[in-house]
Amino acid sequence: MSPNGPSAADLAKRTNVSQATLSRWLQHATKVRGAMTKSKEHEAEEPARKVGRSRSPRDFTPDEKLRLVQQAAVLDQAALGAFLRREGVHEVDLTLWRTQASDGALSALLGKRQRSQEQKRVRQLEAELRRKDKALAETAALLVLSKKMQALWGALEDHDATDRSGP
Repeated sequence: MSPNGPSAADLAKRTNVSQATLSRWLQHATKVRGAMTKSKEHEAEEPARKVGRSRSPRDFTPDEKLRLVQQAAVLDQAALGAFLRREGVHEVDLTLWRTQASDGALSALLGKRQRSQEQKRVRQLEAELRRKDKALAETAALLVLSKKMQALWGALEDHDATDRSGP
């Protein structure tokens, strides 16, 4: 392989391995080395690509979102654009996070009263659901019973008709 190394024919004679096999091994080693080199280059490029590329809104943690909302709140429109580009965030995502932070703060301030109203509504809905489930089960049972009765009466009428038509 090296410029000053033995030729492929000499190496084949010394190792008792055919020249074709040595050539195949050399090709395989070259492919593996090339793949490893590309992988290392890709790893080196990855951080550089991530800096300029916007992340998905799901990729940000709640702490990061809150930090971005707080930092953006004090910026004017021109500085906000540069800030958003630097952070890789779209304005629509920032607006959504601002609304979510505001809603979260409101619920925290409302405290128990808001939660108790929500819990009361949940209990009412669960009770209504149980009532409807019972009504549905009763209706299904009546339908099954009705079908069984029709089948029974139909069988009896058929039996009576055959008895009357007999000798």
